[in-house]
Amino acid sequence: MIRLTLSQRLTAVFFALLLACGAALMWIQMRSTAMHEQETVQRLSRGLAEHIARSGELMDARGMRGGDVRALFGKLMAVNPSVEVYLLDEQGRILGHDAPEGHLKRDRVDLEPVQALLRDEPLPILGDDPRSATGRKVFNAAPLWVQGRQVGYIYVVLVGEQREALAANVAGNAALRTTLWSLAIVVGLGLLAGAFAFGWVTRPLRRLTARIQAFDVDTAAPAALPLPAELRPGERDELAILEHSFGHMSQRLGEQWQQLREQDLQRRELVANISHDLRTPLSSLHGYLETLSLKDATLSAEERQRYLGIALAQSQKVGRLAQALFELARLEHGGVVLDVQAFSLPDLLQDVFQKFELAAEARRQTLSAEIPPRLPAVRADLGLIERVLTNLLDNAIRHTPEGGRITVSLRADEAKVWVRVADTGAGIAPERRAQLFHTPPALGSQRPDSGGLGLLIVHRIVQLHGGQIRLLESEAGAVFEFALPV
Repeated sequence: MIRLTLSQRLTAVFFALLLACGAALMWIQMRSTAMHEQETVQRLSRGLAEHIARSGELMDARGMRGGDVRALFGKLMAVNPSVEVYLLDEQGRILGHDAPEGHLKRDRVDLEPVQALLRDEPLPILGDDPRSATGRKVFNAAPLWVQGRQVGYIYVVLVGEQREALAANVAGNAALRTTLWSLAIVVGLGLLAGAFAFGWVTRPLRRLTARIQAFDVDTAAPAALPLPAELRPGERDELAILEHSFGHMSQRLGEQWQQLREQDLQRRELVANISHDLRTPLSSLHGYLETLSLKDATLSAEERQRYLGIALAQSQKVGRLAQALFELARLEHGGVVLDVQAFSLPDLLQDVFQKFELAAEARRQTLSAEIPPRLPAVRADLGLIERVLTNLLDNAIRHTPEGGRITVSLRADEAKVWVRVADTGAGIAPERRAQLFHTPPALGSQRPDSGGLGLLIVHRIVQLHGGQIRLLESEAGAVFEFALPV
């Protein structure tokens, strides 16, 4: 099966319409010419039938005078072979004619066109052709009077059989030449108009095709892509709508591809950082266990206990890191279903404070809460919000120096309760702020215990609750803030 391109289809449709219009115009022109010719012939022969009716006694009181009628009609048709003369009675029946044997196909003529002609209605008026069962031709007619009484009509067909045959033979050659010339002109004009129309119609299509072919998602940065032109109100041009839609689609694809590349980069950094985080405690754990295995006989009980304590601490660190990775994976891949319930945020905060009181006292740090009266309850997953507060307070205590202060503030508006956790530590380095909630810092940085995985978990939990956690600007320390629905 032959497959045509859209441009070829449009071109074929255009040429088909062009030829159809040309044929219609030619038919209209031929029809108009024929009607003009009929009107001209009918006007020129307007008094012919009346002249024949007065030229001789065709009927008397006893009826039609057959010999005189045939002789007169024969002379008239010999002088003017293009006409045919008939004698009709008052009902339109054919009484007299000079047609050859077998040429007459009717015995009656419809008188309605005759009456219309006698009433001087607009020409041309077509009447029945007695020599055709269904044909109609221009004619002339006049009433026939005998002794002051109308007894019939003289009916003259102005384009007879002989003229029609001769005209058809002559017109055949002329029509063929005219048709050939007309077709040549129509085809020539059609080619010129088609070339122009083809370029005009397919120009936006070629432009869109070039844009699609040039589009490369690997290099499709949103800033480098041209903005799609705005559509006019009520735009109905399918190509303009398609071009506009492709512009928006390419913009969206560029943005999504850029996000995927950033996420892939973040994932690579996460894997590298986690690998570093795991390698350090595992190396330490392996080293101390190997020392215990090789020097067990020479170590004192105090040294053996110290080595075992260090190895145990490193194994606990690896366990916490593995648990954090497992929890982050569940949050990222939809493995967590929220158990939403209403609860008192101050009560939860008090429980979390109790877990960190000893750690804060050991570092001589102050834990404080600022809670306004009549704070509304919140709707959230109690366990996950406890995890958020635990991670934020754990980070704040580890990054706040001795004698510092950690403050948790609560405030409410019409729809949300805002939670703010602030400390008086060194704060977050400027270069870490942009990716703080996306990638954890490497262990080789100056702050190996920066809580990167903990912040990733916090960020994802808050997202699951339909919110965002923010790092606010502060003169000292770090200030985190998020909101929960009342």
